[in-house]
Amino acid sequence: MTKQIEFSLPAFPRGFHLITQDVLKQIVPLPETGILHLFIKHTSAGLAINENADPSVRVDFETAFNRLSPENAPYLTHTAEGPDDMPAHIKSVLTGASVTIPVSRGRLNLGTWQGIYLCEFRNYGGRRNLVATVYS
Repeated sequence: MTKQIEFSLPAFPRGFHLITQDVLKQIVPLPETGILHLFIKHTSAGLAINENADPSVRVDFETAFNRLSPENAPYLTHTAEGPDDMPAHIKSVLTGASVTIPVSRGRLNLGTWQGIYLCEFRNYGGRRNLVATVYS
């Protein structure tokens, strides 16, 4: 059986945000076993799975990503939507637009210190639309 839900997250400020609980609110109940595929319908934000305990990890991600793709770099040509737009596109390619998580015993089978991140790369990205597909 397949269940698919489209939902929106509220606007988040630029940065890396734990959204595991926001996602779970949309997809419960989960099957006993299966797979969750989560997809973000945007080109300037991404999804990732990483550290869910220490907030400094998310600060360090923001710092590192900004060094990898800085705003106002002289080599960027796609600048019509502001200095944060093209760097956001580059960063979203690095994180990706989807994550896949096993479902076991009716729960997301994440590691002890893992959570789902919304990686918001725009200064004012607005609401983000996601598609959650649960396969059982």
